[in-house]
Amino acid sequence: MSRYVALLRGVNVGGRKSVSMARLKVGLEEAGFEDAQTYLQSGNVVFASSGDPKKLPGQIGAVIKDKFGHDVDVWVKSAAEMKRIASANPFLAGPGVDQTKLHVTFLEDTADPELLLKISPDLGGDDKWAPIGSEVYLYCPGGYGRTKLTNSLFENKFKVRATTRNWKTVTALTELVAKA
Repeated sequence: MSRYVALLRGVNVGGRKSVSMARLKVGLEEAGFEDAQTYLQSGNVVFASSGDPKKLPGQIGAVIKDKFGHDVDVWVKSAAEMKRIASANPFLAGPGVDQTKLHVTFLEDTADPELLLKISPDLGGDDKWAPIGSEVYLYCPGGYGRTKLTNSLFENKFKVRATTRNWKTVTALTELVAKA
């Protein structure tokens, strides 16, 4: 049995796509997922499964559709992937980095290298971004609420779906999924 993190896009934000995390936990366990636990109300779930990792996002999406009536994009990352993501943040090495200004945008697939070459590295102004694999690391000194480096921007530029989590959530989920 392997442990995973599921990241749900756009639930419980601004009163839209309301998903009770307690009901989601029960629904996932009824569907055969084990040791499900949620983190915050913004669509983060840690769970165990012996299922095919490639099928897990669709299975979780089906539970959400069945229990809540919402179509939701779902990213699933293994414990090893979360550890890699947490250790690869290039902005952690910078002097005086305020970790409350760090975020990770998860892409549904690795960004096309040809598209990356067409995007200005200065795209975010004072905000910095670094694509690594299927994640984009962000440092937004003015706060994520003011950045141009949004899910929509990356979706339009890279032609893939995206969801973003702050650094505190990324590190907390990495710790939770690592626990046996």
